[in-house]
Amino acid sequence: MTLHTDWTLNETAERRDNYYAASQRKFIPFKAPMVFKKGSMQYLWDVEGRKYTDLLGMNVCISVGHSHPKVVAAAMEQAQELTHCTTMFYHPVPAHFAEELAATMPNPNGDIEWVVHFTNSGSEAVDLAMTMARSYTGNLDLLALRSAYHGPTAAAQSITGISGWRHPGMPGNVAFVAEPHQYRGIFGEKAGAQPYLDEIERTIHTATSGRVAGMFIESVQGYGGIVEMPKGYMTGAAERVRAAGGLLIADEVQAGFGRTGDHMWGFEADGVIPDIVVMAKGIGNGFPLGAVVARKEIAAPMAEKFMFHTYGANPTSCAAGRAVLQVLKEDNVQENARTVGAALLERLHALKEKYPAIGDVRGRGLMLAIEMVKDRKTKEPDPQTTAAVFEATRESGIILSKSGAYQSCLRMVPPMCLSLEDVDHVHDGLDRAFGSL
Repeated sequence: MTLHTDWTLNETAERRDNYYAASQRKFIPFKAPMVFKKGSMQYLWDVEGRKYTDLLGMNVCISVGHSHPKVVAAAMEQAQELTHCTTMFYHPVPAHFAEELAATMPNPNGDIEWVVHFTNSGSEAVDLAMTMARSYTGNLDLLALRSAYHGPTAAAQSITGISGWRHPGMPGNVAFVAEPHQYRGIFGEKAGAQPYLDEIERTIHTATSGRVAGMFIESVQGYGGIVEMPKGYMTGAAERVRAAGGLLIADEVQAGFGRTGDHMWGFEADGVIPDIVVMAKGIGNGFPLGAVVARKEIAAPMAEKFMFHTYGANPTSCAAGRAVLQVLKEDNVQENARTVGAALLERLHALKEKYPAIGDVRGRGLMLAIEMVKDRKTKEPDPQTTAAVFEATRESGIILSKSGAYQSCLRMVPPMCLSLEDVDHVHDGLDRAFGSL
């Protein structure tokens, strides 16, 4: 039996518009529909055969490359043998993957036992981490950063600080802390970590019971506009949160798996060891998968009640995840992210010198952003120019995304196989897009 699929652009767009719920329409980025048919490493092809350089990585899910042959082969081999096995039973693939994933966690003295709970997505992993922190500490209050994004589920929305992602009916017991933004933070440019660490103390004192379950921090905020935590912030946050009875929960859904170039995990840049780490997206290179990795003693209280994610330890997705870890090592993916990311960042700075609409260029590795402003002195966000440049890049065969609290940033999170040869194409395409305004 072969299921017929009509690949024409108009037919596909019409079906989506007719049968997708309204809740899925807001996120369509381009004015005209775009239908992709094929992907290979850092490139995509639409139904009309046009080639694109993917700077979006399908929302950071594609880590080592579209349809990477080793990842596809591992998933196909497992799917042909046993597509799914519920976690009620034992299966070697997720068991091996859990061991291999735990081995990527920092353990300088060899005294930390890391354990893994697989989920279907990053949002579910965030939900689980929230429950785990509250179960272990016995406290309810959580801290999160104002421009953070942690997912669309009700619980994950409650610690998301961007209004466009928040819907009615979210649970409470969350206090938001000013993000240590070194470009447009409340304490001015390059203020460092200290004033924002003081804010954590003030927030705990004024907006919580004084005892907290934990604090969620993205080492580099993704949808928040690629905002990197300044040196000392995560370490200082951990000290203050732990003094209030809580845990440091690192959200590595977007920044993890070598994307920042210098480390496997973004939080490692600050020398801090979290209590819980949340991960997803690039973990499966497009296969649906997420995970919570926690210190064994913190996860232990969860044994008292049921906690189940239907496809969380799916062996096919876990086989893909194991292959991703293997490719990261064999293909020197992290080093490539560091080298190519640095070259691209340099070219982005050159664009900033040329175009006054660019207020800031920032990021690390292959996690970069351009922020648009109406005036460099006032730093007023300019989502209109951002949207115009975003739309114009399509003509140069470049796919990226808009992000930030005001949709005034162009986010670049490509598959980490992006090459130095691609950097020229990306620069030239962005140059043409800005020049066409």
